[in-house]
Amino acid sequence: MMPNTYDLSARCAIVTGAATGIGRAVCRRLLLSGCRVHGWDLNPVQIEGVVPFIVDTRKPGDISAALRSMGDEGARIDTLVNNAGYLGPLHRFEDHPSDRWEHIIGVNLIGTLNVTQAVLPHLKRSGRGRIVNMGSLAGKEGVAQMAAYSAASAGVIAFTKALSREVIDAGIQVNCVAAGPIDTAMIHDLGDAVVSRMIDDSPMKRLGTPDEVAELVVWLCAKGCSFNTGAVFDMSGGRARY
Repeated sequence: MMPNTYDLSARCAIVTGAATGIGRAVCRRLLLSGCRVHGWDLNPVQIEGVVPFIVDTRKPGDISAALRSMGDEGARIDTLVNNAGYLGPLHRFEDHPSDRWEHIIGVNLIGTLNVTQAVLPHLKRSGRGRIVNMGSLAGKEGVAQMAAYSAASAGVIAFTKALSREVIDAGIQVNCVAAGPIDTAMIHDLGDAVVSRMIDDSPMKRLGTPDEVAELVVWLCAKGCSFNTGAVFDMSGGRARY
């Protein structure tokens, strides 16, 4: 099936967590739509056409350095996809080492806030900014043995709604994608038994694909998405109950 066609040829996007999985698919889909794409990740982003930069979104210094580099290249930023995420192994919360759940909160929530705060002045100058935050179904329903991840994802959802009200008068639309289990290394790292249970719990009896998520993300960045802000879009194959 051919993907939908969008004209993003006049846009310049930052995608965090761009090296693999959903982030990689989003970068490729944005490129297909003509967008100029800068991929930020802890690991090298190796996608032809994407401008790579090593960024730890928990570190404001890394973010500032990447933005300076983009400024030197004359990039005019109008699109931000906050995709960087970390799940880690399953843990009952009482047994979850604090440094590990702090890492989950740091990457998924604090990193999203750090990047957004730094990029917002650029989006305001563009007069047509788009922000898409990657949340999770876990942030709406809560998932046992993923308490920290669920809390971080819930924070991303609430942040999306609050920020959307603050910046719409600057022409910036802010939306969130709450994905259920997607066919990525992050999900498969939970183990075959966990993945099988996730598939069994899905009415569609499969995992979603990164390309399916990328289709929604790119539509949220496109001109046709003109009356959505502060919204949370489920992608769960019917698994969502909330």
